[in-house]
Amino acid sequence: MTDDNLNPPPLQTGRRATVRLKPRAEARAIRHGFPWVYADELVTDRRTQALPPGTLAVLEDGDRRTLGLVTVNTRSKIIARVLDRDPEAVVDRAWFQARLVRALALREHLFDAPFYRLVHAEADGLPGVIIDRFGDVAVVQPNAAWAETALSDIVAALVAVTGVRTVVKNGQGRARGLEGLAEELAVVHGPVPQGPVPVPMNGALYMADVMGGQKTGLFFDQRPNHAFAARLARGARVLDVFSHVGGFALAALAAGASSALAVDASAAALGLAGQGAAAAGFADRLSTRQGDAFEVLEALGAEGARFDLVICDPPAFAPAKPALEAGLRAYERIARLAAPLVAPGGFLVLCSCSHAADLTAFRNASARGIGRGGRRAQIIHTGFAGPDHPVLPQLAESSYLKALFFRLDG
Repeated sequence: MTDDNLNPPPLQTGRRATVRLKPRAEARAIRHGFPWVYADELVTDRRTQALPPGTLAVLEDGDRRTLGLVTVNTRSKIIARVLDRDPEAVVDRAWFQARLVRALALREHLFDAPFYRLVHAEADGLPGVIIDRFGDVAVVQPNAAWAETALSDIVAALVAVTGVRTVVKNGQGRARGLEGLAEELAVVHGPVPQGPVPVPMNGALYMADVMGGQKTGLFFDQRPNHAFAARLARGARVLDVFSHVGGFALAALAAGASSALAVDASAAALGLAGQGAAAAGFADRLSTRQGDAFEVLEALGAEGARFDLVICDPPAFAPAKPALEAGLRAYERIARLAAPLVAPGGFLVLCSCSHAADLTAFRNASARGIGRGGRRAQIIHTGFAGPDHPVLPQLAESSYLKALFFRLDG
């Protein structure tokens, strides 16, 4: 897509459709701010089924009272997403700019440099839309059908509000598949980034591959947990498992860790970790090990390796409720394998980005694993995503990241 193609999306044409909740569907949650309507809650007659994915419609309750403006996708289990309480709202560039101005004001209040999550989907009033900012580069994930339809206006508003020079569309991942959307990765505004983008954070320098890395290229959500781990790292031997581009390892080295071993299945990600360490001047203290995390943990245990600080930050083992039990077993196994690697009096950090596994379930699985690993522990801190990942109080799924910091006995 080029600037010449940034035309208004077909969201306002013609008379708006009306969709209605089933008589027994709970409308109170919508009135109180819940942003989703599930497929089994909506009347899906032929007219509704014929609506193209991403269509705007007025939502009514079972008694035909208006609830607001929604976007409809009959291919998704989340059949409608609330866009605006005003059913007459005009969703154009000015509407997007107003949402982005509000989101930007929060981030500029929180951070001194333009490296953050700018839009966190429903919590920032843009359902299914993720925007991460890397200085003059922004990466947009349009993870809902309506956002795909409106991408031109989203990009134009983003450029107008922030002044970024490059916008990358990262149309990849599980969420898009659930919406019936194809995968796509493309630069949709400005020049193509030439190599990874340097990102200063917590005294370290990270290399974000915005064109070929995981998700948008970097995980901003762990920033405060990196910082807390760094407080434990001075003079420490550090093991960072599922390290990606060096998340916890580089922050620990910047804080004075004596050494850090970064473990990841991706050689490319570990290469970027090495570049970040070199750029910050501590390449001699970082080592990397490519491989399956479970296998590497088992191997390190067999080798008798010990570390003062061990961090395990795996991908979502329980991305949805059907995977919850298997996911909790995986978290328990990680804890069991990692605990024996911690030196007496050292620290173990266990993370989960699975929204289906709540804090209590994750904490219990972690504690069981530590016990099965022959260690006793005390929790010294519980961390969550940073403030550039705000939580919509009515939507539990917007609060997903947990980080448990344990001190292990001798």
